[in-house]
Amino acid sequence: MLCIVPPHLLREIINRGDPGLKKWAINTITLSEQIRMQRQIFVTNDIMSVSTQKQRRIYDAKNKSALPGKLVRMEGDPTVDDPAVNEAYDGAGWTYDIYKDVYGRNSIDNKGMTLDSTVHYSEKYDNAFWNGNQMVYGDGDGKIFKRFTIAIDVIGHELTHGVTQYTAKLEYQDQSGALNEHISDVFGSIVKQYSLKQNTKQADWLIGHGLFTPKINGVALRSMKAPGTAYDDPLIGKDPQPGTMNDYVDTSEDNGGVHINSGIPNRAFYLIATDIGGYSWDKAGKIWYKTLDLLNPNSNFEDMAACTFEAAGILFGSAEQESVRQGWDGVGITVKK
Repeated sequence: MLCIVPPHLLREIINRGDPGLKKWAINTITLSEQIRMQRQIFVTNDIMSVSTQKQRRIYDAKNKSALPGKLVRMEGDPTVDDPAVNEAYDGAGWTYDIYKDVYGRNSIDNKGMTLDSTVHYSEKYDNAFWNGNQMVYGDGDGKIFKRFTIAIDVIGHELTHGVTQYTAKLEYQDQSGALNEHISDVFGSIVKQYSLKQNTKQADWLIGHGLFTPKINGVALRSMKAPGTAYDDPLIGKDPQPGTMNDYVDTSEDNGGVHINSGIPNRAFYLIATDIGGYSWDKAGKIWYKTLDLLNPNSNFEDMAACTFEAAGILFGSAEQESVRQGWDGVGITVKK
């Protein structure tokens, strides 16, 4: 079960929120667990067909939990009156486009998978997730979270879990799980920067900017530039992400802290991308995309550092390798050549 909002944040809402917020947070965790248990029986759609064209389908769950819901927009259809439908459609399109145009990938599975998305999932559902087969978006509770389609990097993040599913197949536990989350943050941020045509200096490097309502003291779910600074609010606590190995969090919660310790490689990517300069989807993004072919399901942070160094050498040269080496060194990880 691969969700954008980490369980530790939802638990803070249960501990700190009013009865209504506690109810919706518990509902979110309960539904997420049910989906996680069901995920093993999901079969990837259109897996036997090969398409070279972008295909999107948007469904409306009408605040129920049955998937996929009612089909409300297909590829090529005009915009509708529902902003969540249009945002899900556009976000899936931007994600498909960058993987196709920049990295030569044919949709999530590299076989032309149709990008299915369901909006208005459950009632006041505080999350968005990739279930192994499709995207699902909640509307948020309206007090802490807005609708989850509002942030294009969330869409790119969750769809990238599908890309990882078909490439590196990183186990969702401990450091390999943190790398799974990290890779989704990297390409989620890249999708946002690509859609805005921002270079590495112009980008905000925030994941989920715009998700919080004005009532929350926070700018996003995570900051790749400065892990641990994204939010600090009485209702949701303080952002617990570390930015270096000195502050690595040993925990059994959240599959070994996959949403927390991902801040370390996130910071490394930010350092590397800004040192290389230009657009993040170009050299830095290509290094990370190539790295997906070099990792194994149990790769750890040191493996990631070594593989990105190798990928930089394969694709570019010594200057880019030096940027990679310095970036990992900046978070306390030595590149083993």
